[in-house]
Order: sequence, then structure tokens, then C-alpha cells
Amino acid sequence: MTARLENRPYRFLDIIMALFVTVLIVSNISSSAKIIDWGFSIAGIPMAFDAGTLLFPVSYIFGDILTEVYGFRRSRRVIWMGFFCLAVSSLVLWIVKILPGEATWQTYAGQDAFEAILGGMSSGGIVLASLLAYLIGEFSNSVLLAKMKVATRGSWLWTRTIGSTLVGEGIDTLAFIAIASLFGVFPWELFWTLVITNYLFKVGIETLMTPLTYLVVDRLKRSEKEDYYDTNTNFSPFARS
Repeated sequence: MTARLENRPYRFLDIIMALFVTVLIVSNISSSAKIIDWGFSIAGIPMAFDAGTLLFPVSYIFGDILTEVYGFRRSRRVIWMGFFCLAVSSLVLWIVKILPGEATWQTYAGQDAFEAILGGMSSGGIVLASLLAYLIGEFSNSVLLAKMKVATRGSWLWTRTIGSTLVGEGIDTLAFIAIASLFGVFPWELFWTLVITNYLFKVGIETLMTPLTYLVVDRLKRSEKEDYYDTNTNFSPFARS
């Protein structure tokens, strides 16, 4: 309904950004900490996924909401903020890892326990996998949703949220598991198990939460008096405007 680019305040944009970044960081720590087994197989492939998959799809829902309501330019800023915060959290955990452990802590926990649970989040492999997969996945998701909104003239929101997720989550999952496996974070024998299970779960969560996405988008558009259409947007991830 509008293609405005004025810098006016929004009531909920900063709240959504904070939730987005929180979900991103917590899901990446969870991915490093545990692999969950569903206890069954599909076509001989065990259904198991890294624990961050439980929460990570929510970041894509936030991404959909940001782009749908506020437009790609503001969504791009939030994506880069998430990238920066994730990099900082990884750096902090790396510093913690290399600092000497106190003697009592070594007896009930120890460096080996830290390495086993948080070592991935503080090592080059999972950090690189997370950052690269996050960037290309989130930007693919947001660009596709923004272009589909213009093409459909704002109709059929579900086609944009699910369609963009099919692409964004697919790219994200393949990149994350492949890079993490290359660096030894995940064993290669779990590659297809993690890729397929992660992808199915993420897309499934997005689909199931479509009614909630509709509700939040509608409330935000009414409250913020904004429904942005990216008709003349520069979709480069590095553009300043």
C-alpha cells in the first residue's frame, strides 16, 4: 500500500529485532550442544536433528514478518544486526574456552565438558557454518518474499511465507550442515539425516505457524500503519538504502 522510505519511529520494530537476535543466538548454541533423535526412520534415514532446529525456524518467521510489514530495507538491517551479534557471541565463547579453568570447576565440569557442549559454537567450523548459512538463507528468504509480495499485489500471504521458507531454509540447511561437516562438527555419516530432518522440521514449523504469522502481520500493519511494498528496492545485501 505504500512505498515510503521516511525514517519514522515504529513501536514494535526494535522488539522484533531483539527477539530475532535472541532466537538466532540461542538456536546456534543449542545446535552445538546436542543432537536429538526422533526414534524412527524414513526411507532408511534416521530422523535426527541438531537441537537448534527446535527454535531456529522461528527466526525465519520473524524475518517474514519484518519484510512483509516493514520492507526489505529494514529487514536487511536486522539481518546484519543478527550476523554481528552471532559473531560477537561466538567470539566471547572462544575467549572463555581458551581462558584457564578454575581447579574446582575442573573437578565437576572441566574443559572436556565445555568443549563437548559449547566447543562447536566457539570453534571456526560451526561459527563459519552458522554465519554463512544464516546470511545466504535469510537474505534469500527476505528477497523472495519481498518480490512475491509485489508480484501478488499483497494477496496470498501464505504463498510468500511458505514459498520463501522452502527456498531460504533449503539453502540455509544445506550450507550449514555441509560447512559444519567439513570442519568436523558433525560426522559425514549423519549428513543426509541432518539435512533432510532439519529441512522437513523447519518447513513444517513454518507451515503450522502460518495462522499465527497472519495474526501478527495483521496486528502489526494496523498498529504501525505500515504495509511496505518493495517496488523500487535495491536488494543487494550490502546496499545502504
